[in-house]
Amino acid sequence: MTALDRLADRLGAAAVRDVALGPFTTYRVGGPAGLFVEVEDEATLRLVADALAGEDEAVPTLVVGKGSNLLVADAGFPGLALRLGGTFAEVHLDDLSVIAGGATALPVLARQTAAAGLTGLEWAVGVPGSVGGGVRMNAGGHGSDLAATLTEVRLLDLRTGEDGSVPAAALALGYRHSSVAPHQVVCSARFRLARGDAEVATAEIAEIVRWRRDNQPGGPNAGSVFTNPEGDSAGRLIEAAGGKGRRHGTAEVSTKHANFIQADPGGRAGDVRALMDEVRDLVRAETGVELVAETRLVGFDEEVPS
Repeated sequence: MTALDRLADRLGAAAVRDVALGPFTTYRVGGPAGLFVEVEDEATLRLVADALAGEDEAVPTLVVGKGSNLLVADAGFPGLALRLGGTFAEVHLDDLSVIAGGATALPVLARQTAAAGLTGLEWAVGVPGSVGGGVRMNAGGHGSDLAATLTEVRLLDLRTGEDGSVPAAALALGYRHSSVAPHQVVCSARFRLARGDAEVATAEIAEIVRWRRDNQPGGPNAGSVFTNPEGDSAGRLIEAAGGKGRRHGTAEVSTKHANFIQADPGGRAGDVRALMDEVRDLVRAETGVELVAETRLVGFDEEVPS
């Protein structure tokens, strides 16, 4: 009996085998998870943590979130994938302090805080991820990021079962980076916002939405594929190197924004990955700049750290 089999026995009806992960990502491509658990409440999360703690052999874990920054290999992910929902999508406002569950959609959080006359998260309306995923990558846009208002995070370590609050200052937050590990679950995050005008904040949100619709493609993609090199733009570099519109099988560099890769309906994750490599090689050859992936690659032989 494998470690995954033993884990499945411990989790019982809470876990489902061979669930396709593609539908849980914005790329809409990719294979199944060995085990999949929908975590709707604290009891289920504790069940998962206890089950993993009882296993001597480490089982790979993946927290899916909104899947807006993931590319899952066509072969899938051989470990345990879990997705937060239910009580983990709740938002609580207390004066200038906001506590949002890890499953909270960032656009929802942006709109709720703006409507309450709290400012500092308007930019997040354009990020189609969750609070948990946003913390892990220090999501940002329009001149700000989560680090600007994040004060503390509740983390649960799936390997040790340790569960507690960690100050934002201890998370090594940087440009699209944090020290949050793949086996740590962001259960909730606390933000410190400023008092503002609800109408002004709501108008700013509307402008951000309009700008993104005008300048970025919709459809099956995961947003920016590569981080921006210091003082430059990955999209500009890719376009200057002739990568805009480039295609590999069922994947294409967007003709609207060169730092986006679009996946065809029913496409292959392997084509997206191959196109990422081609674009990186093209930019390196033309400019000498080494692009760094912002997209998190899951289940591939060589995963790019994020």
